[in-house]
Amino acid sequence: MAYLVDLKTFAAIGVGVIGSGWVSRALAHGLDVVAWDPAPGAEAQLRANVANAWPALERVGLAPGADPSRLRFVSTIEACVEHADFIQESAPERETLKRALHDQISHAAKPEAIIASSTSGLLPSDFYAQALHPGRCLVGHPFNPVYLLPLVEVVGGTQTAPAAIEAALQIYRALDMRPLHVRKEVPGFIADRLLEALWREALHLVNDGVATTGEIDDAIRFGAGIRWSFMGTFLTYTLAGGDAGMRHFMQQFGPALELPWTRLVAPRLTDELINRVVEGTAEQVGPRTIKELERYRDDCITSVLTAIEETKARHGMQAGD
Repeated sequence: MAYLVDLKTFAAIGVGVIGSGWVSRALAHGLDVVAWDPAPGAEAQLRANVANAWPALERVGLAPGADPSRLRFVSTIEACVEHADFIQESAPERETLKRALHDQISHAAKPEAIIASSTSGLLPSDFYAQALHPGRCLVGHPFNPVYLLPLVEVVGGTQTAPAAIEAALQIYRALDMRPLHVRKEVPGFIADRLLEALWREALHLVNDGVATTGEIDDAIRFGAGIRWSFMGTFLTYTLAGGDAGMRHFMQQFGPALELPWTRLVAPRLTDELINRVVEGTAEQVGPRTIKELERYRDDCITSVLTAIEETKARHGMQAGD
């Protein structure tokens, strides 16, 4: 089977925060977008989300023909996917729901169209079990905000064709993303497993009264977070080993891994803990609205991405390094 990689029409099934992010990214790349979501008010919310994202997309640069007016909202799944070259499903994280959706989507879509799911942890072999042409079904797990953050994890299942994986990688690259092929079907994939470990520890620190939510966020954004924006954990630790590199780092700091610093089992989500987290984050948000904070976040992300690319160029590094 030859799968489509030259996109003209992008279909979005489910247009919540993640789905609307996909719509915004596709529109910014000059594609026609067809969207469907059964939720009341979904179209109005989608168009508001696209409008809120558009200033940031203009800052990073729009493709020729990019225009929010190329979005069409339809009333059925069939009308959404029947002419689409690529389909991105972003429904809630319920396996039974996704299984039913993929069955319906796959029967209405062109056989050569890739069908991807934005799931952050469900395994593709499970939710596309009833799909027609399961060889073209896979996971394309993005990160919020989808229209700015380039990472997307691509995961195939037991029936996914290697050609479909390769086609999906090409498609996501054409959308200026950094696709990461996850070689094995594992719950949570790669990035969320790392984030989940950090989230568990953060909840323990709040639960034990060690720090507030704001203080924990400061520990990340003024420390490791700055380095993580341009250099991952392994390369950061390689530099921490000095000229001797990672081997010296492992020898020097490896024994500390056996010390009981961390508590990888999640704390019990008692009402008291939930209230602490909610009250702490409410204090961080202050008088600002979520939409205002989203625009602030987007401005920061575009500024960081621009600064990183400019710095790479000065050091003779390629954009993808």
